[in-house]
Amino acid sequence: MRRTTVVRVGLSALLLLGTLATSGVAPAAAEDATAAASKLSPGLVSAMQRDLGLTRNQAEARLAAEKTATAVENKARHASGSSYGGSWFDARSGKLTVAVTRHAAADAVRTTGATVRLVKYSAKQLDAAKARIDALTAPRGVSGWHVDSRANRVVVNVVTTQRRDNDVQAFLARAGQAGPVTVEETATAPQTFSAGTVGGDPYYTGNVRCSIGFSVYGGFVTAGHCGQPSAAVYGWDRSYIGNFQGSSFPGNDYAWVNVGSGWWTVPVVLGWGTVPDQLVRGSAEAPVGASICRSGSTSHWHCGTVLAKNETVNYSQGSVYELTKTSVCAEPGDSGGSFISGDQAQGVTSGGWGNCGSGGETWYQPVNEILNRYGLTLHTA
Repeated sequence: MRRTTVVRVGLSALLLLGTLATSGVAPAAAEDATAAASKLSPGLVSAMQRDLGLTRNQAEARLAAEKTATAVENKARHASGSSYGGSWFDARSGKLTVAVTRHAAADAVRTTGATVRLVKYSAKQLDAAKARIDALTAPRGVSGWHVDSRANRVVVNVVTTQRRDNDVQAFLARAGQAGPVTVEETATAPQTFSAGTVGGDPYYTGNVRCSIGFSVYGGFVTAGHCGQPSAAVYGWDRSYIGNFQGSSFPGNDYAWVNVGSGWWTVPVVLGWGTVPDQLVRGSAEAPVGASICRSGSTSHWHCGTVLAKNETVNYSQGSVYELTKTSVCAEPGDSGGSFISGDQAQGVTSGGWGNCGSGGETWYQPVNEILNRYGLTLHTA
């Protein structure tokens, strides 16, 4: 069975660890809950039960609520105008919460079905503060920073053991001058999830094993740290697939590989026997707080939630910008693999900390940014 699964991976040219909807792709409209539940993969629901601690009914209800929230988010953002302060999905209420800076915008936002919270700073102000921090050079003890819409501040994460380091203190002092900033500690610095060669897994370049992300017409997208432009790519059986046609890392962490030589693409993410293989139907961006699942060649299928967007992650190789942070675990070899929410492609795995035994956090590069950068079209069902 293992061999059959891996062959499927190669032929699909899709798998393991995306954001704004691509042209022609729009959030699916809300549908009858009973009909929607009947379309859900039993394996997907089981994975959410396992990783998020939900009952079957809770998992099904959450997926339906998240689908509605995704459709509401764009309307609410438009309704709030310059007052927009960010948004997130609240799993307890099952609704999207939208932050606004002015009372005048609150009623218009409520008409979209969103809950409103009044805040001091707009998303534009917070993004500007983050951009000023992006211009700084971060020491290794600083693991990253992102806009936290719920806190209405820019959160800078530092490794606990490095908090008192002189370079870290100097960086935090400069960051504090950029705008509304708060500091949080993390136990471990993030790292990428590529791995040395291991037989029988999705693709190889040089002595590195990574995971396929999503099929595009003519190839697949994956992580940039997995290979340089023109590097040859080989499948599970060491047969030639194609070459890296574009790659960027650090700064970004995305790449795409052309597919040929008897390989082809299909709009599927591998379920690894944990769930049925998942069809990809679009790339509508899930909100912060939504559930999300990841497929990878090492740790296979795991789920969690979206924790933050537009985060700058400070790897040892350099900073990577505009990543999305999740509570999903990952391990070496999962780099490049698929992040998917329902049937919507979200992004390709970049890096993180921890593992799937003790837990951790993982970041992905949004898929729509990759599609736009290289002029690619997502292969959808």
